[in-house]
Amino acid sequence: MTSLDLDFVRAQFPAFAEPTLRDQAFFENAGGSYACRPVIDLLGEYYRRLKVQPYYPYPAATEAGAWMDASHERLAEYLGVSADELHFGPSTSQNTYVLAQAFRGLLQPGDEIVVTTQDHEANGGVWRRLAAEGFVLREWQVDPASGALDPDALDALLNERTRLVVFPQCSNIVAQLNPVARLTAKIRAAGALSLVDGVSYAPHGLPDLRALGADIYLFSLYKTFGPHQGLMVLGRELLDRLANQGHFFNASLPRKRLTPAGPDHAQIAAAGGIASYFDTLDAHHHPGATPAGRAQRVRELLHDAEQPLLARLLDGLGQLKGLRILGPADATQRAATVAVQVLGQSPAALVPALAQRGILAAAGHFYAVRLLQAMGLDPQQGVLRLSFVHYNSAQDIERLLAALDELLPA
Repeated sequence: MTSLDLDFVRAQFPAFAEPTLRDQAFFENAGGSYACRPVIDLLGEYYRRLKVQPYYPYPAATEAGAWMDASHERLAEYLGVSADELHFGPSTSQNTYVLAQAFRGLLQPGDEIVVTTQDHEANGGVWRRLAAEGFVLREWQVDPASGALDPDALDALLNERTRLVVFPQCSNIVAQLNPVARLTAKIRAAGALSLVDGVSYAPHGLPDLRALGADIYLFSLYKTFGPHQGLMVLGRELLDRLANQGHFFNASLPRKRLTPAGPDHAQIAAAGGIASYFDTLDAHHHPGATPAGRAQRVRELLHDAEQPLLARLLDGLGQLKGLRILGPADATQRAATVAVQVLGQSPAALVPALAQRGILAAAGHFYAVRLLQAMGLDPQQGVLRLSFVHYNSAQDIERLLAALDELLPA
């Protein structure tokens, strides 16, 4: 196992040198990560000298288009798919909304869509709205005590009318890892399509999408060290079946069919910087290695850096009074996002107190209102959420635990 060179990693993120952020332990990565240097540099350079309409036959426009194409190609490499399967949009929430409108042409009254009570509202709400048009919504319920989805419970929800099953790779609250490949195989065998929300998983290592087998996969680039864009991955065959959501005269252009507002040229061009950062990580930690296997090496590097920190955080939180950890206590069963119910006080009141101690965290329902309700929690009260990624340190974890120990009742 190769150990992560944390000093090298942090040097790739300008935020760590900013006076307002220096010496702060950042635990709201699930809301948006710091951007890596290659993304920031590309975005700045694009605005300086390539901020023109791309793809026209003059140098600045040609280069601008080439940068956008490169982002499709480089991110596709890390996801294990082809470049024409990537579709950028302003956010994952916007992408799911557009996708739901595109799906309406595939559905007939009485057709069924399975949604969960574990999802972020962006991944479930748009499909629930279709019930008003005669489509049938079936709910895959979480276990009220753990917030987990039982994979076997899906069987009773699948039938010959099922057209789509929507679920997260992991929740942004309980963070338990769902067995995506197993579930997508089951859904495919039932003749339905699968849509997987990877927003809460992707920051911990961009997945091999071929291995997962999802028909549609979504995540947010601003949570994976990049610009404020959502990325949606789906194959050309499915795309051609969906109703065009762009201008009618662009219906034959795959990249424009699901972007009714038009693409953000600069941010798409800068998104390739995520892949450049991963390249740099791999080259530093595996000098001389060939590009083959690079995506998997980076996944393993990030995972192996986070796991011991997550185990320490869960152990430390478990020893504090006044907290209830939501989701698995076993680090190997979850992502590095840990939400806790604060007993006897408001989670929101802890946030400024933590900030005074250099701990940047957040409280709320995090758009998982249905999940909190299903678990018997008050969404208005919310939870305290502590989320980190590979650039966090063991010292960050200890500072957080010490601050909570000081602030919580003995």
